Amino acid sequence: MAKCFALLGWSLPVIESMQKLQKPFVVVSFPDFEAYAKEHDIPFVAYQFDEWSDTSNSLDLQEKLKPFNADVAVPLFEETVEWAGALNSIFRDDPRVLNRAFLFRNKAMMKRKALIGGLRVGLFEEVYSKGQLSSFMKRLNEANLQLPNEEDSWVHIKPFAAAGTVGHKLLKSQQDIDEKVEDGDFPCLAESHLSGREFSCEAYVHKGKIRFLNITEYVKLGYSNFVPEGNYLASKRDMIHRHMQKLVDIFGIEYGMIHPEWFLTENDEMSFGEVACRIPGGHILELVSKAYSFDALAAFVLCHDPDMTDEELDGIFPPKGEKPEIYFGNVMIYPQKQQISKLEIPEELIEEPYFIDHTLVPPLTTQKISSRDGFGNHFGTINFKGEDPERMTELLKHYESVDFYV
Repeated sequence: MAKCFALLGWSLPVIESMQKLQKPFVVVSFPDFEAYAKEHDIPFVAYQFDEWSDTSNSLDLQEKLKPFNADVAVPLFEETVEWAGALNSIFRDDPRVLNRAFLFRNKAMMKRKALIGGLRVGLFEEVYSKGQLSSFMKRLNEANLQLPNEEDSWVHIKPFAAAGTVGHKLLKSQQDIDEKVEDGDFPCLAESHLSGREFSCEAYVHKGKIRFLNITEYVKLGYSNFVPEGNYLASKRDMIHRHMQKLVDIFGIEYGMIHPEWFLTENDEMSFGEVACRIPGGHILELVSKAYSFDALAAFVLCHDPDMTDEELDGIFPPKGEKPEIYFGNVMIYPQKQQISKLEIPEELIEEPYFIDHTLVPPLTTQKISSRDGFGNHFGTINFKGEDPERMTELLKHYESVDFYV
């Protein structure tokens, strides 16, 4: 068992999980959280993750962690992935651990590794200007045998190191390149549009093998999802598991949890989107905890420990092959107006048998809504549970469009 887990980032649910388990840990996060940590007796090291210099680096951080005997680093959010990789490289005396961490932080490097390993990916390229992006779209049109006057092939651009949908833009034409793309978007990854049903997986890995696999059903990316997966994806679970283990093998992942997104076509072709190794958005691990009746956040931390035994791991996860009979889902709510003044909860929601609760808070005054990057921060969630995945899908789709803030 690890002497002490260094939790890189700030997550109260993770902290509470570790406290319940009575496992030794120290939180490493920005100085803004230090007063709260001190007030609540949370072991804490203040650190500036947005700096990398002679006085802010993994060797310096390792020294600050020595009084806590920390020997396993766990990334809680995107910007701490390479920091955890650097620390674990030192703790394990293995420089490749840091190299693997860079795979998760550079989408172009990630795609190349997936392609070399034999995963199905779209056409992609690093671009540094509007001219290069325009040329990429033209070459994609040629590859798709587009005829004159037909619509251009869709292109997605993404920053190399941003989390989730931050900085993502969908470009459907050369005109979109002229009108939507700014100089600040470069350099970035340009890639072709992937068709198929999009979903994510959360695979807990130990010693290079998947110990537990969750499949999350996306109803609408960034807005709604549920766990476990519905009937169609469940029928493809064996195939999905094989692709997931192949991804683990290609990337050389030994410990922790990965959260890739895939696209599945009607012909059972799976295309790789991208992969992260921190806590996923959408409250996915909260849904996993409820559906499978185990602490998915604690398991996320513990899977990073190379010294965990098979018996200890068996005690963490649900029995192999267990499929929950109850589905848990949520809708993330974003205001649909530029200015809001009150919260309205429909009576039909309160009376819905699948409805559990919500976390929406009324605005104190009239509030202007600023534009958001990616999906931004939602204002709260509507939570559901029930036995029928089709009914769950209907409810999530319906409440995506309901305007709760008016």
